[in-house]
Amino acid sequence: MNRSPGNESFFDFLKETPLFFKLFGGFLFILVVGVFIYVIIRGTWTWSKNNASDVITCPAKVVDKRTKVWGGSGDSSASTYYYVTFELDNSTRIELQVRGDRYGLLVVNDHGQLTYQGTRFKEFNRRGNP
Repeated sequence: MNRSPGNESFFDFLKETPLFFKLFGGFLFILVVGVFIYVIIRGTWTWSKNNASDVITCPAKVVDKRTKVWGGSGDSSASTYYYVTFELDNSTRIELQVRGDRYGLLVVNDHGQLTYQGTRFKEFNRRGNP
C-alpha cells in the first residue's frame, strides 16, 4: 500500500521509535498506573480497617497540635491537614487527623472524653482541667 507522508499512523511512528524510548515510556506508564492502583488499594484498606474497628470513648488529654501544608505553588491552592496528639489514661499517645474547625477549638492541655474509631477522629468533649 502506498502512503503519502501526511497519512502516517501512530503505529508507523512507534515502529520508528528507538527501543530505549519504548521501554522508558512503558516503564513510566506502568509506574503511573501502579501508583494509582496502590493509592486506591491503600485508601480502601484504611477505610475498611477503620470501619471494622470499635468506636472507643475514653478520657484523654490534648498534648500537641500540628499542621501539614501541601501544595500552593504558583496559581494552585494549598491544602492544610490538621493533626492533634492525645494522651490516653494509660499514657499511650495517639495522633489523629481532625477537621480545621475542630482543630481551632482544641487547646494543648485540654482534658475530656475522646471518641475515635481506628485512625478516624470522631469527637472530643472537653471537661474542666483537674
